[in-house]
Amino acid sequence: MVLDLAALRRALTQQARVVRVVVAETRGSTPREVGAAMLVGARGRLDGTIGGGTLEHEAIGRARDLVADQVQTQALGPDLGQCCGGAVTLFLEVWDSAKLAGIGGEVVARPLPGAPLEMPFAVKRMLAEARAQGVPPVAGIHAGWMVEPLARPERELWIWGAGHVGRALVSVLAPLPGLAITWVDTGVERFPAAIPEGVTLLPAADPVRLVPHAPAQAEHLILTYSHQLDLALCDALLRRGFGFCGLIGSASKWARFRSRLATMGHEPARIAGISCPIGQPDLGKHPQEIAVGVAHELLTRTARKEARGGRRA
Repeated sequence: MVLDLAALRRALTQQARVVRVVVAETRGSTPREVGAAMLVGARGRLDGTIGGGTLEHEAIGRARDLVADQVQTQALGPDLGQCCGGAVTLFLEVWDSAKLAGIGGEVVARPLPGAPLEMPFAVKRMLAEARAQGVPPVAGIHAGWMVEPLARPERELWIWGAGHVGRALVSVLAPLPGLAITWVDTGVERFPAAIPEGVTLLPAADPVRLVPHAPAQAEHLILTYSHQLDLALCDALLRRGFGFCGLIGSASKWARFRSRLATMGHEPARIAGISCPIGQPDLGKHPQEIAVGVAHELLTRTARKEARGGRRA
């Protein structure tokens, strides 16, 4: 998990000060992992979650009246009556606009209450190794300091089409961490009035002309109102290259598309790189059912990729 400055910035537009409650350390079975966080204002929780239940309820109560940073460790069973059985260390940190303005770089490291103000050598070495390797350190407590990478989009997802399924997909996928969504359709009137945070709109009379502007390893979901446009996008993306490409449609639609793409000069192995139908058809055809299936497919791909890489962010 990471420190989300954008969420802090949004919260501080609503209130002059907020408390960020972050899971700094865990032992045993716990509701959330290290780095999970929520933002709390004077009237209660503003954003995020540390797992709900008594742990979160009591943390919100402490955070609402907090005047100075605080660290608290609790055994979930004996202290709170929760059945997880583990223990959680929470770091409750007061933020305001001045503190936010002083944050820079890719990693935020600061002392916990009572820890030495001078950065320990172990933390300096960790940050130097992270910079040299280009891999952010794992969030958590290190030598009495809280170390967290800043949130950066790790995946670029382009959604082609703003109809019912496109809207359902954006509503389900936009809250996911580390995901930057680019949403394309043929006119601004095709999009809803309210757009979630982290979503970039790209209205274009000819969406195919935007394909070269997509990152080569971006992921794509094609679900426009037009089969002709869907086919043109498949053709353009096969020529451009992609990290993943999913196409909405039936088996018969995909059979016709495979034949047409072959006549356009694409090799069968390349055509097979497009996934169609997307999601889990057995869940149903309602837009939200499709969106849930697609979200499952994307998250499963991420988990498999991270498992092969030996780490999870």
